[in-house]
Amino acid sequence: MATLKSLRTRINSVKSTRKITSAMKMVAAAKLRRAQEQAQAARPYAERMERMLGSLSASLAGSEGAPPLLAGTGRDAVHLLVPVSSDRGLCGGFNSSIARFVRAKARRLIADGKTVRILCVGRKARDMLRRDLGNLIIGTIDEIGRPSLGFHHAEKVAHRITQMFGAGEFDVCTVVYNRFKSAISQVVTEQQLIPFAPPAARAEAGAPDTDGRALAAYEYEPDEAEILADLLPRNLSVQVFRALLESNASEHGARMSAMDNATRNAGDMINKLTLSYNRQRQAMITKELIEIISGAEAL
Repeated sequence: MATLKSLRTRINSVKSTRKITSAMKMVAAAKLRRAQEQAQAARPYAERMERMLGSLSASLAGSEGAPPLLAGTGRDAVHLLVPVSSDRGLCGGFNSSIARFVRAKARRLIADGKTVRILCVGRKARDMLRRDLGNLIIGTIDEIGRPSLGFHHAEKVAHRITQMFGAGEFDVCTVVYNRFKSAISQVVTEQQLIPFAPPAARAEAGAPDTDGRALAAYEYEPDEAEILADLLPRNLSVQVFRALLESNASEHGARMSAMDNATRNAGDMINKLTLSYNRQRQAMITKELIEIISGAEAL
């Protein structure tokens, strides 16, 4: 049985932990609001740009003059997976869900005879995946979003991907990130970046849009190939930036939820330890009273 001193030490320790988790919860909640606004504000632009490029690339798909980022290498042998995680922990299942998804996808690709390479964005993805997929990890980009997340961070990641593609190190690139849904819910999402995959609803000219509207016909000046050569690299940075913003908001939401649960669990543990402490203290007082009364009666 634990002594009164050890129980007091544990109670004070848990109280200190509760203060830390409560403070982390408030910090995450303060950061979440801005991160959520940034992620939601970036969605319309990224989606519109993707749809516009889908319409623009429809006439060049499969042609000889198509830009490399649109046409790809013509092969499907080497896949580059880019999991977006955090540099810090204490955010529930935020990082583990990304690692679990990438691990399952990599195994499926390997089973199909593909070569898989992994470029980790964030230290936690690297730490979780290197246990069983360490030989597939070719690099890690960390310190993303320090001190605050900006477009230059997305350009850094996009530049690394573009360099690897130009060197012929992969054929298909897919980014995996947590899409923010709410403070307690994040959805693991994968998006193919290279070659550019137009939305299914806009695969054919004149097909109905996602809003039920028909696509309009446009004349381009300069031609489509020149416009795409400039817009596709920019779209790569935009889509990476959207993934980083969604992941950032999801991280703060997951951390706020995890710290809230930890704070409540610490409170429950304090109540149980306090009850055990009071019971043991009362038992010791009762024992001392019995000894005093027995000694007095013996006299």
